[in-house]
Amino acid sequence: MLSNPWFAGLPESMQRALVDAGDRLSIRAGEMLYRQGDAPSGFIGVASGTFKVSTLREDGKEGILAVMEAGNWFGEISLFDGMARPHDVTALEAAEVIVVGFTAFERLLESPAFARAMSLLLARRVRLLYGLVEDAMLRSMRTRVARRLLALAHGDATLSSDTRLEVPVSQEALAMMLGITRQTLSKELKTLARDGVLRLAYGRIEISSPQALKAIAAWR
Repeated sequence: MLSNPWFAGLPESMQRALVDAGDRLSIRAGEMLYRQGDAPSGFIGVASGTFKVSTLREDGKEGILAVMEAGNWFGEISLFDGMARPHDVTALEAAEVIVVGFTAFERLLESPAFARAMSLLLARRVRLLYGLVEDAMLRSMRTRVARRLLALAHGDATLSSDTRLEVPVSQEALAMMLGITRQTLSKELKTLARDGVLRLAYGRIEISSPQALKAIAAWR
């Protein structure tokens, strides 16, 4: 879990208290942790495995909003406002999660240090969401593709400081994350591959030049 900067930044005593307050739950590949509209079940930490956070468009097509890897914590919004879960969360592989129930979560919030930590987590969420809206409204398609690949290279919601050179994502899934067609994405990826920025492989994308990808991501 220390791969996640938010969790790693908590004092060790708080890390232990958070983990100890939860129950372990095993999830099968393809199993939904919860569905849009479900009642809030708790604050969730990913101990192992990977999840996709998604929703369905009016035409029934899936839109992938985020990828939650081991170390990520999520699900706090519904605990704060008491409203239903806003998205579907599905395991992409066999996984294990830690579920901190509402009562235990409320007890942890009595600590000013933990309450501040949750405020910082929410601030990160808001900053990420504004960035996604800005990308969709203002940036070119190539820049959007580059920025999403860079986010995935840093663990997406994990926001790790390390850049992975191999992004384990299919072109179909990446197109769902960007809300574009597979054909549109394929055109952009082929151009980036031709320019030596990345290499395309089955079920993954290899970053050949992080510097070049970062330069493209900075374009408008």
